[in-house]
Amino acid sequence: MLASISIHPVTALTCALALAVMAVNGWTDAPNAIATAVCTGALPFRRAAALAALCNLLGLLWATAVNTTVAETLFDIAGFGADRAAASSALCAGLCAVVLWSAAAWRFGIPTSESHGLAAAVTGAALALPGGAVRSGPWLRVLLGLGLSVTLGWLGGRLGRAALDLTRPGPGLCRRGQVGGAAAMAFLHGAQDGQKCLGILLLGLSLPQGEPARASFSVPPELALLCAGVMAAGTTLGGDRIINRVGREMVCLSPRQGLAADLGGGACLLVCTLLGLPVSTTHAKTAAILGAGSRSDRRVAGEIALTWLCTFPGCGLLGFFLARLFRFGP
Repeated sequence: MLASISIHPVTALTCALALAVMAVNGWTDAPNAIATAVCTGALPFRRAAALAALCNLLGLLWATAVNTTVAETLFDIAGFGADRAAASSALCAGLCAVVLWSAAAWRFGIPTSESHGLAAAVTGAALALPGGAVRSGPWLRVLLGLGLSVTLGWLGGRLGRAALDLTRPGPGLCRRGQVGGAAAMAFLHGAQDGQKCLGILLLGLSLPQGEPARASFSVPPELALLCAGVMAAGTTLGGDRIINRVGREMVCLSPRQGLAADLGGGACLLVCTLLGLPVSTTHAKTAAILGAGSRSDRRVAGEIALTWLCTFPGCGLLGFFLARLFRFGP
């Protein structure tokens, strides 16, 4: 499959864009996993980013060995019709839309879900083609994951805070626990978001051969390793704006509350990953922080919620119009 990259220039471009999305995901989305540990002083930013990079890599490799249903969901998210060249061009447009949306969100320090942006942009780009279609099964799993991530994340953060308030561990113990919590969150982020980008990359490699058959899905180990490495490299680039927005401006966290958010968000991601449901690390962790925190800034939380609501239509429309532009051009 990888040999096709050197044969088809459009395939090479598609793969480069998919890897760019993965790098941007590590840069702008992975910081959510370590936000609480950095903001409560459990880890300095650079050490936390290095820990997240390693755990992102390990998480994706683990997920591809255990359960690839999340990757399959993105692989099957939309139908691109019979025109192979147009299909590859539309997928490139969708990937460009995700990069643009994510970069704009990072510029304003708003944690957006690249998972949902990816699903919406790729579907919007497919609908710009004759014969393009939305596939209901994968989208039902995406929407179910959306509801569960917010609900279970908030509930997990709230229950984690209640349990820790009863046991009353000291700040030092909580900070040490947060190191493990940050590692677990980053590991599960790699398992979730790494799979989604991997599914789109496999789709890009398959489209030049025609509309991929449902039974054609498989994950080459070398491709999983490449994707994991790119995501890890992207994580080391930073993301401090998003960390400040979530962990300092949105809510005030003590070490105990930070540990509760890590436990709640991690439990939500683990359950959904084992069930094969695609969920957003951003949604799960932000909801867990709001559940665990004592004082939240409603203005900041409202801005974040508004961005989440705009992600599906915004990325979908951007993918659609970029696909039309790429296809018909000036």
